[in-house]
Amino acid sequence: MTTSNSLRWFRRAARLGAVVVGAWVRLTDAGLGCPDWPGCYGHVHPAQVEGSVASANAAYPSRPFNYQKAMHEMVHRYIATTLGLVIVGLAAFAFWNRRDPAQPRVLPFVVLAVVCLQGALGAYTVTLLVVPLVVTLHLVGGLTTMALLWWLSLAPARRDVKAAERPVRRLAIAALAALALQILLGGWTSTNYAAVACPDFPTCQGSFLPRTDFRDAFVLWRGLGVDYEGGVLAPPARTAIHYAHRIGAVLAGLLLVAVAVAGWRRAQTPGVRAAAAAVGAAVAVQWLIGMNLIWQGFPLALGTAHNAGAALLLLATVTLLRQLWPGGPDIGFTTASGRRSSLPPRAT
Repeated sequence: MTTSNSLRWFRRAARLGAVVVGAWVRLTDAGLGCPDWPGCYGHVHPAQVEGSVASANAAYPSRPFNYQKAMHEMVHRYIATTLGLVIVGLAAFAFWNRRDPAQPRVLPFVVLAVVCLQGALGAYTVTLLVVPLVVTLHLVGGLTTMALLWWLSLAPARRDVKAAERPVRRLAIAALAALALQILLGGWTSTNYAAVACPDFPTCQGSFLPRTDFRDAFVLWRGLGVDYEGGVLAPPARTAIHYAHRIGAVLAGLLLVAVAVAGWRRAQTPGVRAAAAAVGAAVAVQWLIGMNLIWQGFPLALGTAHNAGAALLLLATVTLLRQLWPGGPDIGFTTASGRRSSLPPRAT
Protein backbone atom coordinates (compact mmCIF):
# COMPACT_ATOMS: atom_id res chain seq x y z
CA MET A 1 0.00 0.00 0.00
CA THR A 2 1.13 3.54 -0.64
CA THR A 3 -0.82 5.16 2.21
CA SER A 4 0.81 5.88 5.55
CA ASN A 5 1.00 3.37 8.39
CA SER A 6 -1.06 5.64 10.62
CA LEU A 7 -3.93 5.67 8.12
CA ARG A 8 -3.73 1.90 7.82
CA TRP A 9 -4.07 1.45 11.55
CA PHE A 10 -6.87 4.00 11.73
CA ARG A 11 -8.85 2.08 9.09
CA ARG A 12 -8.25 -1.20 10.91
CA ALA A 13 -9.30 0.20 14.28
CA ALA A 14 -12.34 2.01 12.87
CA ARG A 15 -13.68 -1.05 11.05
CA LEU A 16 -13.09 -3.41 13.97
CA GLY A 17 -14.62 -0.82 16.29
CA ALA A 18 -17.70 -0.49 14.10
CA VAL A 19 -18.18 -4.29 14.08
CA VAL A 20 -17.75 -4.63 17.85
CA VAL A 21 -19.93 -1.60 18.65
CA GLY A 22 -22.57 -2.93 16.25
CA ALA A 23 -22.61 -6.19 18.21
CA TRP A 24 -22.85 -4.22 21.45
CA VAL A 25 -25.84 -2.30 20.05
CA ARG A 26 -27.64 -5.55 19.19
CA LEU A 27 -26.86 -7.16 22.54
CA THR A 28 -28.17 -4.14 24.47
CA ASP A 29 -31.40 -4.19 22.40
CA ALA A 30 -30.57 -0.72 21.12
CA GLY A 31 -30.97 -1.44 17.42
CA LEU A 32 -34.16 0.63 17.45
CA GLY A 33 -32.89 3.10 20.06
CA CYS A 34 -33.36 5.67 17.29
CA PRO A 35 -36.48 4.71 15.29
CA ASP A 36 -35.62 6.98 12.36
CA TRP A 37 -32.60 7.30 10.08
CA PRO A 38 -30.12 8.96 9.68
CA GLY A 39 -31.06 11.16 12.62
CA CYS A 40 -32.35 10.21 16.05
CA TYR A 41 -35.93 11.40 16.63
CA GLY A 42 -35.12 14.03 14.03
CA HIS A 43 -31.89 15.22 15.71
CA VAL A 44 -28.16 14.68 15.24
CA HIS A 45 -27.46 13.78 18.89
CA PRO A 46 -29.71 12.14 21.51
CA ALA A 47 -29.02 14.98 23.96
CA GLN A 48 -30.99 17.27 21.65
CA VAL A 49 -34.07 15.10 22.15
CA GLU A 50 -34.14 15.50 25.93
CA GLY A 51 -35.69 18.95 25.66
CA SER A 52 -38.62 17.62 23.62
CA VAL A 53 -39.18 14.08 24.88
CA ALA A 54 -42.97 14.42 24.86
CA SER A 55 -43.08 15.37 21.18
CA ALA A 56 -40.55 12.65 20.31
CA ASN A 57 -42.65 10.02 22.07
CA ALA A 58 -45.78 11.35 20.35
CA ALA A 59 -44.08 10.99 16.96
CA TYR A 60 -42.98 7.42 17.73
CA PRO A 61 -45.47 6.10 20.32
CA SER A 62 -44.23 2.50 20.01
CA ARG A 63 -40.62 3.61 20.61
CA PRO A 64 -40.50 5.88 23.69
CA PHE A 65 -37.23 7.75 23.98
CA ASN A 66 -34.50 6.03 26.00
CA TYR A 67 -31.33 8.11 26.14
CA GLN A 68 -28.99 5.21 26.83
CA LYS A 69 -30.22 3.08 23.94
CA ALA A 70 -30.33 6.06 21.61
CA MET A 71 -26.75 6.90 22.52
CA HIS A 72 -25.61 3.34 21.83
CA GLU A 73 -27.18 3.43 18.39
CA MET A 74 -25.81 6.86 17.50
CA VAL A 75 -22.25 6.02 18.59
CA HIS A 76 -22.41 3.12 16.13
CA ARG A 77 -23.66 5.45 13.38
CA TYR A 78 -20.95 8.04 14.11
CA ILE A 79 -18.20 5.41 13.82
CA ALA A 80 -19.71 3.92 10.66
CA THR A 81 -20.08 7.36 9.06
CA THR A 82 -16.47 8.24 9.85
CA LEU A 83 -15.27 4.99 8.36
CA GLY A 84 -17.41 5.56 5.27
CA LEU A 85 -15.79 8.94 4.69
CA VAL A 86 -12.34 7.37 5.08
CA ILE A 87 -13.26 4.74 2.46
CA VAL A 88 -14.47 7.45 0.07
CA GLY A 89 -11.09 9.13 0.54
CA LEU A 90 -9.34 5.82 -0.03
CA ALA A 91 -11.15 5.31 -3.34
CA ALA A 92 -10.43 8.90 -4.39
CA PHE A 93 -6.75 8.47 -3.59
CA ALA A 94 -6.66 5.19 -5.53
CA PHE A 95 -8.10 6.95 -8.58
CA TRP A 96 -5.72 9.91 -8.26
CA ASN A 97 -2.73 7.58 -7.77
CA ARG A 98 -3.83 4.99 -10.35
CA ARG A 99 -0.63 5.25 -12.41
CA ASP A 100 1.48 3.98 -9.52
CA PRO A 101 2.05 0.23 -10.15
CA ALA A 102 1.98 -0.41 -6.39
CA GLN A 103 -1.47 1.19 -6.01
CA PRO A 104 -4.44 -1.18 -5.77
CA ARG A 105 -6.82 -0.20 -8.55
CA VAL A 106 -9.80 -2.51 -8.00
CA LEU A 107 -10.27 -3.29 -4.33
CA PRO A 108 -10.68 0.31 -3.08
CA PHE A 109 -13.74 0.64 -5.32
CA VAL A 110 -15.04 -2.78 -4.29
CA VAL A 111 -14.80 -1.63 -0.66
CA LEU A 112 -16.60 1.60 -1.56
CA ALA A 113 -19.45 -0.36 -3.18
CA VAL A 114 -19.70 -2.67 -0.17
CA VAL A 115 -19.78 0.21 2.31
CA CYS A 116 -22.50 1.99 0.29
CA LEU A 117 -24.57 -1.18 0.40
CA GLN A 118 -23.76 -1.42 4.10
CA GLY A 119 -25.16 2.07 4.67
CA ALA A 120 -28.37 1.14 2.90
CA LEU A 121 -28.70 -2.02 4.99
CA GLY A 122 -28.15 0.06 8.12
CA ALA A 123 -31.03 2.31 7.16
CA TYR A 124 -33.31 -0.63 6.34
CA THR A 125 -32.37 -2.29 9.63
CA VAL A 126 -34.11 0.60 11.40
CA THR A 127 -36.94 1.43 9.02
CA LEU A 128 -37.97 -2.22 8.52
CA LEU A 129 -37.97 -2.91 12.29
CA VAL A 130 -34.87 -5.14 12.50
CA VAL A 131 -35.92 -7.77 9.95
CA PRO A 132 -33.57 -10.72 10.73
CA LEU A 133 -32.42 -11.18 7.12
CA VAL A 134 -31.53 -7.50 6.76
CA VAL A 135 -29.75 -7.34 10.11
CA THR A 136 -27.78 -10.51 9.33
CA LEU A 137 -26.71 -9.11 5.96
CA HIS A 138 -25.75 -5.87 7.73
CA LEU A 139 -23.46 -7.87 10.04
CA VAL A 140 -21.95 -9.76 7.11
CA GLY A 141 -21.43 -6.51 5.20
CA GLY A 142 -19.55 -5.03 8.13
CA LEU A 143 -17.25 -8.03 8.41
CA THR A 144 -16.75 -8.08 4.63
CA THR A 145 -15.71 -4.43 4.69
CA MET A 146 -13.34 -5.14 7.55
CA ALA A 147 -11.77 -8.13 5.77
CA LEU A 148 -11.26 -6.20 2.52
CA LEU A 149 -9.69 -3.25 4.33
CA TRP A 150 -7.44 -5.64 6.20
CA TRP A 151 -6.36 -7.30 2.94
CA LEU A 152 -5.57 -3.89 1.48
CA SER A 153 -3.48 -2.95 4.51
CA LEU A 154 -1.29 -6.05 4.27
CA ALA A 155 1.73 -5.68 2.02
CA PRO A 156 1.91 -8.62 -0.44
CA ALA A 157 4.94 -10.85 -0.23
CA ARG A 158 7.22 -10.62 -3.26
CA ARG A 159 7.90 -14.30 -3.77
CA ASP A 160 6.61 -17.42 -5.49
CA VAL A 161 4.41 -19.83 -3.58
CA LYS A 162 6.28 -23.06 -3.04
CA ALA A 163 4.75 -26.43 -3.93
CA ALA A 164 4.48 -27.36 -0.26
CA GLU A 165 2.28 -24.35 0.43
CA ARG A 166 -0.19 -24.69 -2.42
CA PRO A 167 -2.40 -27.30 -0.68
CA VAL A 168 -2.51 -25.04 2.37
CA ARG A 169 -3.82 -22.18 0.26
CA ARG A 170 -6.61 -24.32 -1.17
CA LEU A 171 -7.50 -25.53 2.32
CA ALA A 172 -7.44 -21.95 3.63
CA ILE A 173 -9.90 -20.83 0.94
CA ALA A 174 -12.25 -23.67 1.93
CA ALA A 175 -11.85 -22.73 5.59
CA LEU A 176 -12.65 -19.08 4.82
CA ALA A 177 -15.85 -20.18 3.08
CA ALA A 178 -16.78 -22.33 6.10
CA LEU A 179 -16.04 -19.43 8.43
CA ALA A 180 -18.25 -17.14 6.33
CA LEU A 181 -21.11 -19.65 6.60
CA GLN A 182 -20.58 -19.88 10.36
CA ILE A 183 -20.65 -16.09 10.66
CA LEU A 184 -23.97 -16.11 8.78
CA LEU A 185 -25.28 -18.67 11.28
CA GLY A 186 -24.03 -16.52 14.15
CA GLY A 187 -25.78 -13.48 12.74
CA TRP A 188 -28.99 -15.46 12.25
CA THR A 189 -28.74 -16.71 15.84
CA SER A 190 -28.34 -13.18 17.18
CA THR A 191 -31.01 -11.51 15.04
CA ASN A 192 -33.58 -14.18 15.92
CA TYR A 193 -32.76 -13.89 19.64
CA ALA A 194 -31.79 -17.57 19.73
CA ALA A 195 -28.56 -17.26 21.73
CA VAL A 196 -30.26 -18.13 25.03
CA ALA A 197 -32.30 -21.00 23.56
CA CYS A 198 -29.71 -23.45 24.90
CA PRO A 199 -28.74 -22.33 28.42
CA ASP A 200 -26.38 -25.26 29.05
CA PHE A 201 -23.31 -26.78 27.40
CA PRO A 202 -22.40 -29.28 25.96
CA THR A 203 -26.05 -30.34 26.16
CA CYS A 204 -28.95 -28.14 25.11
CA GLN A 205 -31.86 -28.00 27.51
CA GLY A 206 -30.39 -31.04 29.23
CA SER A 207 -30.28 -33.15 26.07
CA PHE A 208 -28.05 -33.77 23.08
CA LEU A 209 -31.23 -34.06 20.99
CA PRO A 210 -33.45 -31.17 22.12
CA ARG A 211 -36.82 -30.44 20.57
CA THR A 212 -36.19 -28.41 17.42
CA ASP A 213 -38.09 -27.01 14.46
CA PHE A 214 -35.65 -26.56 11.58
CA ARG A 215 -38.45 -25.97 9.07
CA ASP A 216 -39.53 -22.74 10.76
CA ALA A 217 -36.05 -21.76 11.93
CA PHE A 218 -34.64 -20.85 8.54
CA VAL A 219 -37.53 -19.05 6.84
CA LEU A 220 -35.57 -16.10 5.49
CA TRP A 221 -38.44 -13.68 4.80
CA ARG A 222 -41.62 -13.28 6.84
CA GLY A 223 -42.87 -10.05 5.33
CA LEU A 224 -42.90 -6.39 6.33
CA GLY A 225 -44.83 -4.58 9.01
CA VAL A 226 -43.76 -7.00 11.74
CA ASP A 227 -41.77 -5.73 14.73
CA TYR A 228 -39.00 -8.30 15.03
CA GLU A 229 -37.37 -6.82 18.14
CA GLY A 230 -37.25 -9.56 20.77
CA GLY A 231 -37.84 -12.24 18.15
CA VAL A 232 -40.99 -13.82 16.74
CA LEU A 233 -39.99 -17.50 16.58
CA ALA A 234 -41.31 -20.22 18.85
CA PRO A 235 -38.79 -21.86 21.24
CA PRO A 236 -38.23 -25.03 19.11
CA ALA A 237 -37.25 -22.89 16.10
CA ARG A 238 -34.85 -20.82 18.20
CA THR A 239 -33.36 -24.01 19.60
CA ALA A 240 -32.80 -25.30 16.06
CA ILE A 241 -30.93 -22.11 15.11
CA HIS A 242 -28.76 -22.23 18.21
CA TYR A 243 -27.98 -25.92 17.73
CA ALA A 244 -27.07 -25.37 14.07
CA HIS A 245 -24.70 -22.62 15.17
CA ARG A 246 -23.04 -24.97 17.67
CA ILE A 247 -22.58 -27.71 15.07
CA GLY A 248 -21.22 -25.15 12.63
CA ALA A 249 -18.76 -23.93 15.26
CA VAL A 250 -17.36 -27.43 15.65
CA LEU A 251 -17.10 -28.14 11.91
CA ALA A 252 -15.69 -24.75 10.90
CA GLY A 253 -13.36 -24.75 13.90
CA LEU A 254 -11.95 -28.18 13.06
CA LEU A 255 -11.33 -27.10 9.45
CA LEU A 256 -9.58 -23.94 10.63
CA VAL A 257 -7.45 -25.98 13.06
CA ALA A 258 -6.50 -28.25 10.14
CA VAL A 259 -5.47 -25.14 8.17
CA ALA A 260 -3.42 -23.89 11.11
CA VAL A 261 -1.61 -27.21 11.52
CA ALA A 262 -0.98 -27.58 7.79
CA GLY A 263 0.20 -23.99 7.53
CA TRP A 264 2.60 -24.42 10.44
CA ARG A 265 4.05 -27.67 9.09
CA ARG A 266 4.31 -26.61 5.44
CA ALA A 267 5.24 -22.94 5.88
CA GLN A 268 8.19 -21.74 3.83
CA THR A 269 8.37 -18.30 5.44
CA PRO A 270 8.06 -17.00 9.03
CA GLY A 271 5.04 -14.93 7.97
CA VAL A 272 3.04 -18.01 6.94
CA ARG A 273 3.98 -19.81 10.15
CA ALA A 274 2.99 -16.84 12.31
CA ALA A 275 -0.34 -16.42 10.51
CA ALA A 276 -1.11 -20.13 10.88
CA ALA A 277 -0.39 -19.91 14.60
CA ALA A 278 -2.70 -16.89 14.84
CA VAL A 279 -5.54 -18.84 13.20
CA GLY A 280 -5.11 -21.73 15.64
CA ALA A 281 -4.99 -19.39 18.63
CA ALA A 282 -8.06 -17.46 17.44
CA VAL A 283 -10.06 -20.70 17.11
CA ALA A 284 -9.12 -21.72 20.65
CA VAL A 285 -10.01 -18.31 22.07
CA GLN A 286 -13.35 -18.23 20.24
CA TRP A 287 -14.29 -21.70 21.47
CA LEU A 288 -13.42 -20.71 25.05
CA ILE A 289 -15.44 -17.50 24.81
CA GLY A 290 -18.42 -19.37 23.35
CA MET A 291 -18.46 -21.99 26.08
CA ASN A 292 -18.01 -19.47 28.89
CA LEU A 293 -20.70 -17.28 27.39
CA ILE A 294 -23.19 -20.08 28.05
CA TRP A 295 -21.76 -21.24 31.37
CA GLN A 296 -21.82 -17.71 32.82
CA GLY A 297 -25.37 -16.91 31.75
CA PHE A 298 -24.78 -14.79 28.63
CA PRO A 299 -23.23 -11.64 30.16
CA LEU A 300 -22.99 -8.61 27.87
CA ALA A 301 -19.18 -8.43 28.03
CA LEU A 302 -18.74 -12.02 26.85
CA GLY A 303 -21.42 -11.64 24.19
CA THR A 304 -19.57 -8.65 22.76
CA ALA A 305 -16.26 -10.52 23.07
CA HIS A 306 -17.74 -13.43 21.12
CA ASN A 307 -18.46 -11.09 18.21
CA ALA A 308 -15.00 -9.57 18.49
CA GLY A 309 -13.51 -13.07 18.52
CA ALA A 310 -15.27 -13.89 15.25
CA ALA A 311 -13.85 -10.71 13.73
CA LEU A 312 -10.32 -11.55 14.90
CA LEU A 313 -10.64 -15.10 13.59
CA LEU A 314 -11.67 -13.70 10.21
CA LEU A 315 -8.69 -11.32 10.22
CA ALA A 316 -6.29 -14.13 11.11
CA THR A 317 -7.62 -16.27 8.25
CA VAL A 318 -7.37 -13.37 5.79
CA THR A 319 -3.80 -12.73 6.95
CA LEU A 320 -2.86 -16.35 6.32
CA LEU A 321 -4.37 -16.19 2.84
CA ARG A 322 -2.50 -12.97 2.11
CA GLN A 323 0.76 -14.61 3.13
CA LEU A 324 -0.06 -17.49 0.77
CA TRP A 325 -1.17 -15.14 -2.04
CA PRO A 326 1.89 -13.11 -3.02
CA GLY A 327 1.96 -10.79 -5.98
CA GLY A 328 0.34 -7.48 -6.83
CA PRO A 329 -1.59 -5.15 -4.51
CA ASP A 330 -5.04 -6.32 -5.65
CA ILE A 331 -6.32 -9.90 -5.53
CA GLY A 332 -4.14 -11.18 -8.33
CA PHE A 333 -0.58 -11.94 -9.25
CA THR A 334 2.27 -10.44 -11.12
CA THR A 335 3.99 -12.65 -13.66
CA ALA A 336 7.73 -12.71 -14.21
CA SER A 337 7.29 -10.33 -17.14
CA GLY A 338 5.42 -7.86 -14.95
CA ARG A 339 1.99 -8.58 -16.46
CA ARG A 340 -1.02 -9.05 -14.21
CA SER A 341 -2.68 -12.45 -13.92
CA SER A 342 -5.61 -13.83 -11.96
CA LEU A 343 -3.79 -17.13 -11.57
CA PRO A 344 -1.01 -17.85 -9.06
CA PRO A 345 2.56 -18.12 -10.26
CA ARG A 346 3.90 -21.60 -10.66
CA ALA A 347 5.79 -23.00 -7.71
CA THR A 348 9.55 -23.38 -8.05
